[in-house]
Amino acid sequence: MKKAVWLFASLALVSACTCPFKSKDSDLTQYVNPFIGGADNGHTFPGACYPFGLIQTSPDTGNCTWQYCSGYMYLDEKIWGFSQTHLNGTGCPDLGDVQLQPFTGVIERENYHSAYKKETQKAKPGYYAVTLADFGVDVELTATPHVAFHRYTYKNPAPARLLVDLQYGIVGGKDSLKSHILASDVTAEDKYTISGHNQANAWVNRHYYYVIKFDKPYTAIKTLAAQDGEKAPRYVLDFDLKPGETLQVKVALSTVSVDGAKRNLAAETPGWDFAALRKQAKAAWNGMLSRAEVQGSRDQKENFYTSMYHLFIQPNNIADVDGQYRGADDKVLTAPDKTYYSTLSLWDTYRAAHPLYTILTPERVDGFVNTMIAHQKAQGYVPIWTLWGKENHCMIANHSVPVMADAYLKGFRGFDAEAAFKAIKTSLTVNHQNSDWDIYTKYGYLPFDIIKGENVSRTLEYVYDDYCAAKFAKALGKTEDAAYFAKRADYYKNVFDPETKFMRGRDSKGNWRTPFDPVKLNHGAGSGYDYTEGNAWQYTWHVQHDPEGLVNLIGGKEATAEKLNTLFKLESKVEGAGFVLDVTGLIGQYAHGNEPSHHVAYFFDFAGKPWRTQELIREIFDTQYKNKPDGLCGNDDCGQMSAWYLFSAMGFYPFNPCNDGYVFGAPQFEKVTLNLAKGKTFTVEAKGFSKANKYVQSIALNGKPYTAMKLAHADIMKGGTLVFEMGSRPKK
Repeated sequence: MKKAVWLFASLALVSACTCPFKSKDSDLTQYVNPFIGGADNGHTFPGACYPFGLIQTSPDTGNCTWQYCSGYMYLDEKIWGFSQTHLNGTGCPDLGDVQLQPFTGVIERENYHSAYKKETQKAKPGYYAVTLADFGVDVELTATPHVAFHRYTYKNPAPARLLVDLQYGIVGGKDSLKSHILASDVTAEDKYTISGHNQANAWVNRHYYYVIKFDKPYTAIKTLAAQDGEKAPRYVLDFDLKPGETLQVKVALSTVSVDGAKRNLAAETPGWDFAALRKQAKAAWNGMLSRAEVQGSRDQKENFYTSMYHLFIQPNNIADVDGQYRGADDKVLTAPDKTYYSTLSLWDTYRAAHPLYTILTPERVDGFVNTMIAHQKAQGYVPIWTLWGKENHCMIANHSVPVMADAYLKGFRGFDAEAAFKAIKTSLTVNHQNSDWDIYTKYGYLPFDIIKGENVSRTLEYVYDDYCAAKFAKALGKTEDAAYFAKRADYYKNVFDPETKFMRGRDSKGNWRTPFDPVKLNHGAGSGYDYTEGNAWQYTWHVQHDPEGLVNLIGGKEATAEKLNTLFKLESKVEGAGFVLDVTGLIGQYAHGNEPSHHVAYFFDFAGKPWRTQELIREIFDTQYKNKPDGLCGNDDCGQMSAWYLFSAMGFYPFNPCNDGYVFGAPQFEKVTLNLAKGKTFTVEAKGFSKANKYVQSIALNGKPYTAMKLAHADIMKGGTLVFEMGSRPKK
């Protein structure tokens, strides 16, 4: 009977993720390289996870500095242990829950780190393996949505041991490693089970509950000495194993309770068949990856499918299998559709990742919006940047707004539209942390003598949310609200300096900031300057909703093209105040490693020089995305860097990501076919594609010339074929 239950549970999980999307290639996971972004500042992790799952079980190779936001750096020579949760490509550290490290030999040691040889390290979607050279232990990891599954093969005759470090976490400093656990309750239930709860505080203050289950009983348990300030224990467990024998460990997590973690464990891993779970995770990933088929070199395929993989790691569904979750206000609620999403890096992902979800994972979109509505009800405003269901207030503006508005405008109806708009209106009119609506509406911008930092960037990004709210209100027939937010959507003009032709800080009397250096970077309110992870050269183009209006302010298409060309030809230097390490991937002062620049190469379309966009897209592909650990020019930022690549590979991009269509660039693959819902397909072909032929000569949709400047979302979802004729000369 257990075998039948196990088989049913496995099939249910696979069918939940694969959906009716099929690919001619039976195994697309072979083209995913999880090590891309694992070096330099990509901040990705190579471990095992499930599409949109709670768990990311992966090796930790360092901690306590910015380079270890994901806990992993490819160039490191030692593995500290394997924790169960990690962030994909973020710029702040957190998670790293319940670290395990199998080892042999003495217990009292300085640390339990082990050297490893790179050739023993393997990673594919849903699977990671490595040999710990110092201990003679082969480690294998796989995952379900809520459960990490470890398999250790001990090859040495020394005693087989396991470190269970419940104090560990990925943090921003050594002192935090001792103090980030605020409370801990642990129970050794029996020789096979340890359960408990931690309250942790790093990027956010959160609760997590766990159950650790072993397939063999431990024969001894020793509690290691705690350091001052530590609240959670470290255990060393002994197991009676002969050389060549295995120990299997499951770690189930929940935001709600230990009982919730146990239900997750029972529902997803009732047996101990590691191979079956690995196969199940692989099938789930193949189901996701098969939503696109590409023709190209193996190197191109690995870049493309790794980008898809990074896109689908998050947002993470933190609801238990029964739908219970812990919300922003710490109340435990039940989601009707059993999904409540977190890891919402919205300042990054509203730009391209969420528009891509509306195409590739439409079944998730209503859940994203319902999460945002529920979050607003609990917190008072829609998510800004949420982790583990909690708000960290990282970055600026309220970029749930474009995601929610875009979903409604594209026809998604699995949420209460009135509740969604109410959540948006409240968030954009009632002051909350990192908002100053009274000042913004009084002056039509944020004056730098009142708002001491990031005032220009915040104004520009507020303006974009206002535009999205106006479109949503108009679609709902809310005329007064539409007019109110449409008026605010023009406020970007109030920080445009007609003399310098830059978005520039001004004070409450209307005076422009002096002195003014458009190359000067800054980040953070405490830096005392006007921009967020950027400068005037980068933020002047942050008018996604009205590029034609900005072109007019600059002085017309020729003047705009000239200014854009200057942007890409300036000296590539990084100088400024605050935390500006994220300003990377420079081509001139264009910074592809940071999200505010992501639409800028496409601005040439509005300046009457689309061929220049086409040149730059090829340059960005060739220089900023490479199939190697240091191949990402910046943080992947929860899939946004990857989403830019995927859209641009197909030859179009959501310049204005609120159902305003997709502006054209130039395809970078011979052929891409999207396997859409309801059995439909949308195919993009690049005829005459080659390294030399980087310019678009003409575009046809379903055999008819396509002369519009933007590709409509509806044209994609109806299915069909988009053909680009490529050539070696620009069509001016």
